[in-house]
Amino acid sequence: MNKLASAAETEETLRSASLEHYMSAGQVAFFRRRLLAEEQSLLSAVKATAGHLQESETSSDWNDRASAEEEHTLELRVRDRERKLLQKIREALKRIDDGSYGWCEETGEPIGIARLLARPTAALCLEAQERREQNKRRFG
Repeated sequence: MNKLASAAETEETLRSASLEHYMSAGQVAFFRRRLLAEEQSLLSAVKATAGHLQESETSSDWNDRASAEEEHTLELRVRDRERKLLQKIREALKRIDDGSYGWCEETGEPIGIARLLARPTAALCLEAQERREQNKRRFG
């Protein structure tokens, strides 16, 4: 492993890397590991929720039943968000495989290490994302 690949293994070294080393092999490997770990975490949560929902018993008390249904609804809502995040993770992993990870899909500019550390699934640079959100608010 070369110096760049080993140096890119921590967030601190990623942040301090020069722009000329943007999306080096070590940086890409770092984000691949982070995305794969997040994917596994989400898949484990899905299994836990499925098990929890199957284990729940129906109570004869209306208040207990209503509370349980509300809890299940909240769990399912969280899992739906996680399902969407899982899809974004898989899309990011595909971008890693095709070599486009870290580059804005709209402008072709670097997304930036800080943004990728905060949101490893980002496909747009901050400026493009802000434009998209403004247009969404403006035009629905």
